[in-house]
Amino acid sequence: MKTHRIVYAALAAVGLVGAGSLLAVSNMQPAQAAAPAAAAAPVNVYAGISSAHLSPATKDHLPRVYVPNLRSNDVYVIDPETMKVVDKFKVGVGPQHVVPAYDLQALWVANNAERTNKGSLTPIDPRTGKPGTQVAVDDPYNMYFSPDGKSAIVVAEALHRLDFRDPKTMQMQYAIDVPECGGINHADFSPDGRYAMFTCEFAGSVARINLATRKVEGYLKLSMPTTRFSEKDPIDQLLANEVCSKKKGMPQDIRVSPDGKRYYIADMDADGVHVIDAASFTKVGFIPTGVGAHGLYPSRDGTKLYVANRGTHNIHGKRKGKGRVTVIDFATEKVVAQWPIPGGGSPDMGNVSADGKYLWLSGRFDDVVYRIDTSNGDVKQVKVGQEPHGLTVWPQPGRVSLGHTGNMR
Repeated sequence: MKTHRIVYAALAAVGLVGAGSLLAVSNMQPAQAAAPAAAAAPVNVYAGISSAHLSPATKDHLPRVYVPNLRSNDVYVIDPETMKVVDKFKVGVGPQHVVPAYDLQALWVANNAERTNKGSLTPIDPRTGKPGTQVAVDDPYNMYFSPDGKSAIVVAEALHRLDFRDPKTMQMQYAIDVPECGGINHADFSPDGRYAMFTCEFAGSVARINLATRKVEGYLKLSMPTTRFSEKDPIDQLLANEVCSKKKGMPQDIRVSPDGKRYYIADMDADGVHVIDAASFTKVGFIPTGVGAHGLYPSRDGTKLYVANRGTHNIHGKRKGKGRVTVIDFATEKVVAQWPIPGGGSPDMGNVSADGKYLWLSGRFDDVVYRIDTSNGDVKQVKVGQEPHGLTVWPQPGRVSLGHTGNMR
């Protein structure tokens, strides 16, 4: 065992141990210790999402922004060039996210029909922007795809379960129960594709899942900061100014760092981003961002992380909240810009335009969509349906989609 610890320490020092590699290394024989070096994490996980890497598979796809409206049970379609709604159509009950398929040939609307058994997935043809026939599935709050492309992972939040399905037909393959992950919702993957990290919104933790063994390997409870931002102060207040009395957080979106060594987790109750070391599965830092930190999106060049702060600590917030976008530099883990929503707002989920010039986010409690200029934070708005949530911008650069609103690789 001493030899194994030395091997692990050496690999960790040079950054060759990615998320979840700890267990793999501890089971090696000394003669095999050099093997992980051949599977080292890429220098930049996001190298393939730059504007220059738009896939030929999307060449005939319409440039559109697809907005699922949770309370009006429909999808609004925006032409990003004209900033106009050009179509809208009904989908299933409670549409939460629009999810690009692994092979980029469809967009799936996840209708989770909360507290009912009427969950469904609605496919959209990105060539026409039109919906297809709904597929009945259990409680699809969100959806991801296994890094090998063999499975769609339907996040059955209320059931504390991940349903692995055929990525084309959505026929059930198998399920992984995650009993201690209350409010399982958002995820990202280790660079080598062996591990998934899922946030547990109502448990204040994150779960690490081994995709090869199909087992949960552990949970990490996320500690809370001593202070957080107040919803009652002026919208441009930048300092944490109230005692954080919460005993557990409300983790939301999660993203891996470009080098694969860290995970960043937005926390709506902590008002910032937890920093998790991938190798040791421990919290190593926290970055305050704004009230209700929620969505996370890398810039097209993979150097910055955009944080959508929803402007409230409540699941159901009011209009004109203290919403803003925070820009974090990946290399330094420092905040380099703060972009408030003029007059207040509720930026939630979305993604970056293919050219990287705009960040599109739903205004969750204001029934609008924000288009934010990534050069200066200038905000434009488009009126949409009732309670827009996980919109996607399409097409996006990348070889494959790992799900959500476009976790591209």
